Amino acid sequence: MTKAEVAKLLMEKTGLSRNQSFETLEYFLESIKKALLEGEKVCLVGFGTFYMKEKKGRTGRNPRTGAAIVIPSKKVAAFKPGKAFREEVNKPSSA
Repeated sequence: MTKAEVAKLLMEKTGLSRNQSFETLEYFLESIKKALLEGEKVCLVGFGTFYMKEKKGRTGRNPRTGAAIVIPSKKVAAFKPGKAFREEVNKPSSA
């Protein structure tokens, strides 16, 4: 699902205009990004938690030459689904 599709669903459900739904979605996503960059966790009860995680540096190999290279440490955004969401995803399908 793309950002445009999410904005369209928001528009249909809320009655907002197309521009208002895009602005609302952008504000929501920017709020999450800003909180993560400030080191905060974003907990959406029933859905999950977004947080920043530190990946340690390590030694890797260049696949072409086989030479050892240093891969520096970095921060990455991570998501942990909430219990209700995990249960919904893992619910057996009734076919």
